[in-house]
Parts: sequence; structure tokens; C-alpha cells
Amino acid sequence: MYWGYHLIMDCGSCKPDRIRSADVIKDFAKHLVKTIDMVAFGEPTVVKFGTDDKAGYTLVQLIETSNICCHFVEQTNDMYLDVFSCKPFEPADVENVVNLYFAPERTNTIFLNRQAYKKNLSAKYKCQTMKL
Repeated sequence: MYWGYHLIMDCGSCKPDRIRSADVIKDFAKHLVKTIDMVAFGEPTVVKFGTDDKAGYTLVQLIETSNICCHFVEQTNDMYLDVFSCKPFEPADVENVVNLYFAPERTNTIFLNRQAYKKNLSAKYKCQTMKL
């Protein structure tokens, strides 16, 4: 058993109109929370900021077991998603919701089991890279 589970998704060439819509991003957050069986702590926060090649929306959704964060880059139509929770979830469920809302052409996905060092456990994380 690990303390937490962390999914990192880098998604390239997403649908431009979808990553530029605060409403779509909020709907995505709510759908994702429900799909992975988490409990939202408040409403999703979606703010547009940044300059030049860093400009775009950022999503922060607190969940009772940690958080979901994502940045959407308008210049490249890319998105960078982190889902961290001490409650287990299925990475494939996250990937399915991402594909439904943003249809990325390319993805890089890493799933980490998180655990602070304990005497009877290895200090290294077990890391699994998945391809869609």
C-alpha cells in the first residue's frame, strides 16, 4: 500500500476550441472527479493567465484526497495534467475522460506510486510509463 497515486499526462495537439473554453474545462473537471470516484472540495478554479507561449487556462480542483491540476497552452494546443490522490484510481479512466473532452493527438503518461521513505520500503518510487 502506498501513500498516494500520481498520474502525469502531457497531451499534445488538443482540440483548440476545447482548451480555450473555461466552461468546457470546468465540465471536464467535474466529469473527471465523478469518473474516478473522488469527492470534490469546492468548485473547480479555472483562470486564464500567462504571456506569449505560456498563456492559457489553468485548472485547480481540490479533492478530499488531494488535487487535480492542469495547464492548457494555447500557442501549441497542449495540456499538462496532474492527478494526485491518496485514494487509488484507474489511470485508464482519466485517459478516457481526457480523450473525450480534448482529443489529444499525442500523449505521454507516467503513473507514480508515492511513498515517503520508510525503513522497510525502498526509497525509490516504482514508476510505470504507459502509452495510449
